[in-house]
Amino acid sequence: MAATKEEMRKLAIASKKDHTRTVIVVGAIIFSAFLLVGILNLTEQIDTSFKSLELIDNNEDGIIDKWDANSGYDSDGDEVPDQGQTPMMRFLNLLFLGAAFLFGPWAFYASSKAKNIEAIERRIPDFLRDVAEAGRFGMTLADAIVVASSGRYGKLTPEIKKMAAQIEWGITATEALRLFADRMNTALVNRVVAIVIKSSDAGGSVADVLTMVAHDTKEEQLSQQEREITMSTYLAVIYIAYFVFLVTIIILNATFLPKIRIAGMAVARSAEAAGLGSANVGGMSLDVSAIPNIEVAFFLASMIHAVGDGVMAGVLQNGRISDGLKHSFILIFLGILILTFT
Repeated sequence: MAATKEEMRKLAIASKKDHTRTVIVVGAIIFSAFLLVGILNLTEQIDTSFKSLELIDNNEDGIIDKWDANSGYDSDGDEVPDQGQTPMMRFLNLLFLGAAFLFGPWAFYASSKAKNIEAIERRIPDFLRDVAEAGRFGMTLADAIVVASSGRYGKLTPEIKKMAAQIEWGITATEALRLFADRMNTALVNRVVAIVIKSSDAGGSVADVLTMVAHDTKEEQLSQQEREITMSTYLAVIYIAYFVFLVTIIILNATFLPKIRIAGMAVARSAEAAGLGSANVGGMSLDVSAIPNIEVAFFLASMIHAVGDGVMAGVLQNGRISDGLKHSFILIFLGILILTFT
């Protein structure tokens, strides 16, 4: 029985629209907002420090003054920090968060589309075997597809129903398969459809060809699954290596740099008490002005690692850049969260 116009309308609605452009535009808008706020922080017009300011009386004289080695930023020039982070660090935090929102949503959306296509491809061998069995009972390729459309093939079912409706409306089976390949546009589907169309045009036993193609497709999918399982070990190694790198930076920020800052301020105080023009006591000098730059360098290194390690993880796992950027999105967020609140 031919499909009605209402059934064709439902099939058209069931075909998911591609929202890639919308996702990219939204990501670009979010990135622009983060960038604007970051520039306002960089020019010291606003303060959106991710770290709260914590002042400590390091020399234990009962007064918080310029001789106490406190981290942070002095915006009012009284030599005592009054902001939790420097303008450059605030700008970098917002810049990388904005960049994460720029490619993160697209990466998750593209990955979701790829998984949906994989779910469709996973049921193609079952569909081909059923069509082959129907062909052995004397059905034509078109009739076999129509009969198979009443089966359950998961996410492949709507596509089979669409092919069956097209056939019932007068489109040939080979053309319906070609349209299906155009909608999917993947290497596996294009190869399978090309073989089926060639065998149908050449005549002979299409059922035998469909059976062989189904078997070959299933073997390829099993090989791909084994590869992904094997590569998941390397994915874990990449995450562990990144967290080890973060722990190293945390240790340096929490122990090494504060000690240098305290020692430098002690030298500077002794130099002033001795009437020297610079922080030089007994031929020893210690400049702590480079510490904020070192902290910025540590942060940039962690963000570069997050992007690079994430992309490498996705490529190793399944060869897709979109999955790699998804991992980068996660690592950037974890990196900023850990480095800010530890």
